[in-house]
Amino acid sequence: MTTSVAARDQHLDEIRALMAAHSPSIHALLVPSEDAHQSEYVSERDKRRQFISGFTGSAGLALITAKEALLWTDGRYFLQATQQLSDRWKLMRMGEDPPVEVWIADNLLDGAVIAIDSWCISVESAQRYEQAFLKKNQTLLQLSSDLVDEVWKERPPNDALPVNVQPVEFAGRSVAEKINELRERLQHEKATAIIITALDEVAWLYNVRGDDVHYSPVVHSYAIVTLHGAFFYVDKRKVTNEIENYMAENGIDIREYHMVQPDVSLLSSGQLEGSIVNGNLHVEKDIKGVEHLKIWIDSNSCCLALYSKLRQDQVLMLQSPIALPKAVKNPMELDGLRKAHIRDGAAVVQYLAWLDNQMQEHYRASGYFSEANGSQKKEHLEKIKLTEVSVSDKLEGFRAEKEHFKGLSFPTISSVGPNAAIIHYSPEANTCAELDADKIYLCDSGAQYMDGTTDITRTVHFGKPSEHEKSCYTAVLKGHIALDAAVFPNGTTGHALDILARTPLWKNGLDYRHGTGHGIGSYLNVHEGPHLISFRPSARNVPLQASMTVTDEPGYYEDGNFGIRLENVLIVKEANTKFNFGAKGFLSFEHITWAPYQTKLINTALMTPAEIEWVNLYHSDCRKILESYLNDQEKEWLWRATEPITVSS
Repeated sequence: MTTSVAARDQHLDEIRALMAAHSPSIHALLVPSEDAHQSEYVSERDKRRQFISGFTGSAGLALITAKEALLWTDGRYFLQATQQLSDRWKLMRMGEDPPVEVWIADNLLDGAVIAIDSWCISVESAQRYEQAFLKKNQTLLQLSSDLVDEVWKERPPNDALPVNVQPVEFAGRSVAEKINELRERLQHEKATAIIITALDEVAWLYNVRGDDVHYSPVVHSYAIVTLHGAFFYVDKRKVTNEIENYMAENGIDIREYHMVQPDVSLLSSGQLEGSIVNGNLHVEKDIKGVEHLKIWIDSNSCCLALYSKLRQDQVLMLQSPIALPKAVKNPMELDGLRKAHIRDGAAVVQYLAWLDNQMQEHYRASGYFSEANGSQKKEHLEKIKLTEVSVSDKLEGFRAEKEHFKGLSFPTISSVGPNAAIIHYSPEANTCAELDADKIYLCDSGAQYMDGTTDITRTVHFGKPSEHEKSCYTAVLKGHIALDAAVFPNGTTGHALDILARTPLWKNGLDYRHGTGHGIGSYLNVHEGPHLISFRPSARNVPLQASMTVTDEPGYYEDGNFGIRLENVLIVKEANTKFNFGAKGFLSFEHITWAPYQTKLINTALMTPAEIEWVNLYHSDCRKILESYLNDQEKEWLWRATEPITVSS
């Protein structure tokens, strides 16, 4: 989905005309990145913010007033947004500029009307905005239709791709088990029902997967679970006979996707007709009366459109009870994740070995192992040209050969030189850079396998890296190792651990503008909460627990020059410590990602003996774990890539 600057400018003018013609007149329009489920990654037809602004990052919020157009995004995207926004847009840097609600309250007139598509804003955000708007008696207006949709004449269609069952052999737990556990949580909180809106939570609860969103195997759907019934709201064109029978066997009623809002109204009034119970149609009505109904929502994922159908005194607003069980993997999920990462690591090694050969063959590069000076392209008689996109396509090809492969888990960040400094860079075939043996190459990639989701980053150089590049790479590696080797008491949050990965960089006056780690799904979203490792305050909310997954991905980026990031997926596990102070129990990490670090980028003089030992042990394990997946040439390459390192003299 690409539109010209002129077309986007025209759309901006059309939006402003609709705002002026609306009754009441709209003084500002909010255009979020999220869909009706508050998803990070959305379908093509839900990329409204991208359509109107031209900014393609996954996180951001647009605000359109009569005279201004502003876009808020976080530190991962500052450089990218600067490059993609036209001169009619102003970039607002999250963490540096005022938040959108503060800007509105400070800059718009008393009584201003600020409009939003109520399906695309969470209850939490809406309430935060309304609180800020009290300062000037400003109003948050819920639109009956999205104004962006009205000017988006070629909006992609709503495809009907089939829903699939995720077998228990991969899910590890049956739907019946999960629903029973959920109902126990409802009873514990004295709730009578829960509205589940996050796509990955619906998919996890009902053990289903789909293809409605690129890179995330989810289905556009909602769930309502009561003490006696369970409902699945989905476009029925996506429902196969298998799914129909599967849902019936598990006591789940299938309803049309668009029926969720009227059914929430029925739920609120105690009139939602549920499953067959003992041969009778059950109605979800509390025998004590409607006033005793308690309906659980998660304010971060439930949209304003559904919340507005509930009475406020009925609402139990807490973190979703599905978030933690989904994040804390069961033994079968952990086994699947380990196996998926081994196959994925083999694909990455095959790719690096192939790319090394190609860079030497077609660019006369010194290669992955040598630092010899001089590199120049051959005359392109064969018309061989390696680009960021063409090489990432090759990586996808290696992955596609692996068992249980279903697709990529996010768009591959294949980036050369200055592009590697764009933290979430997304290359396009017609504009991407050609590989360059004299520049750093950063590749952040991942895949979806039926038994697990992967995410790995490696940074390499096929020529002679500078001493500065080496020292920066080494600082990133030291932080990466420090987090991997951490031992910490139960109850520790990712906010407390984040500093471990940054300290080696801080000692050199360096840092990075993104978090250090995120959870990862089990054939679900590549970014999974509720936990994370980050400097952001939200990382204080959820302690790490055994059997959670989390990435370890520090980095360093110099705008216009290069970027470095190293990333493994970790499993949180119980630590075997000599003592157990306060009987808390201690935790540590198990890395499950397998691919070598480029040793010629490591300045071993900056490494401690323990860090060198860590690298050598990791590389030794890579050999043992991956070699059975490789041919003889690839094995030979891996053995060279994992030779032990020693301290520089």
